[in-house]
Amino acid sequence: MRNRFLVCYDVTDPKRLARTYKKMNGFGEPAQYSVFICDLSHKERVLLEAALTEVLNLKEDRALIVDMGPSEGRGSENYTVLGNARELPRRAVVIV
Repeated sequence: MRNRFLVCYDVTDPKRLARTYKKMNGFGEPAQYSVFICDLSHKERVLLEAALTEVLNLKEDRALIVDMGPSEGRGSENYTVLGNARELPRRAVVIV
């Protein structure tokens, strides 16, 4: 089962910020600058945390990961966007 996660981060160094953004694009869709919506399995969440730990300087930077519930249930309805909302694309699963 996949859950929807809201991931927000503050990174003090511009190079680390760019690397963090690049890493996050592999896990979810940007909702705003430094804010991503990610639909992840338990294993993918562990991989996300490992990837962020590699990139971030944990003495200077921080990341917040909020579990909003099942992707196909309440998790997709747990947030409201005011203003110019970005439409999040539906990611399809591809089995090779």
